[in-house]
Amino acid sequence: MSDNKPATDYSDVESRRSADSKRRLSAGRKIVHAVGLPLLRGIIHLLNATYRIDKVIGEDVADRIVAQDHGACAPCYWHAQHLVLSNLMRQWIRRGFRAGFIVSASVDGDVPARIARSWGAEVIRGSAARTGALVLRDARALMKRGVSIITTPDGPRGPAFELKPGTVLMARLTGAPLVPLGFAASRAWTLNTWDRFVIPKPFARIVIAIGEPIDVPRGASMEDLERIRGEMQAAMDGLDQASRDAVVDAT
Repeated sequence: MSDNKPATDYSDVESRRSADSKRRLSAGRKIVHAVGLPLLRGIIHLLNATYRIDKVIGEDVADRIVAQDHGACAPCYWHAQHLVLSNLMRQWIRRGFRAGFIVSASVDGDVPARIARSWGAEVIRGSAARTGALVLRDARALMKRGVSIITTPDGPRGPAFELKPGTVLMARLTGAPLVPLGFAASRAWTLNTWDRFVIPKPFARIVIAIGEPIDVPRGASMEDLERIRGEMQAAMDGLDQASRDAVVDAT
């Protein structure tokens, strides 16, 4: 066997797809994506347009983060909350926030990746399961350029609402602070999926909560990282509860 085998080009998303998956970007799937992308974007836009934001807890924190006086950070929200809080990230991007998303390298991730890029966000393709080291490498490179990496720290397979250590490790690479986010809706559908994905019903009232950034020093020990992970878990849980309480108080 030759030792001169060319190196894999991991900038190509095809090289990051799981060899175990039988799903491929066939001609038929490309057509489905071409038709489905504008449809999905339209549905998301229509839903978000009907929601009434009753309150934003920590709006002053959001203003500081968008200004990026502190450089890159790592906003975090649960996988179930992606519909509403990714739209919040879109609004931040429109205000000048430099953001990046980590999106699965599977063919199922192609559409959300294209949506994120259409917002002006950077996109890292991959997952902790197969390409974790590459994802961390790419995240570090972007964060050194001042791009904040948005993560769902209980993904990609759960357990739901349980913060995994990977996000904390990523933040330590550049000393970027973690930013906890949460929300609650007055009325919503909860899907029967691993993440219990939440879709607020049309015209639902929404409360969004943004917590103070939590520092992750570059030289943090594994013991420190576990403490920070627990602090971040508690912060995200607390923001969700504060949002639920605010929604109830507004009724």
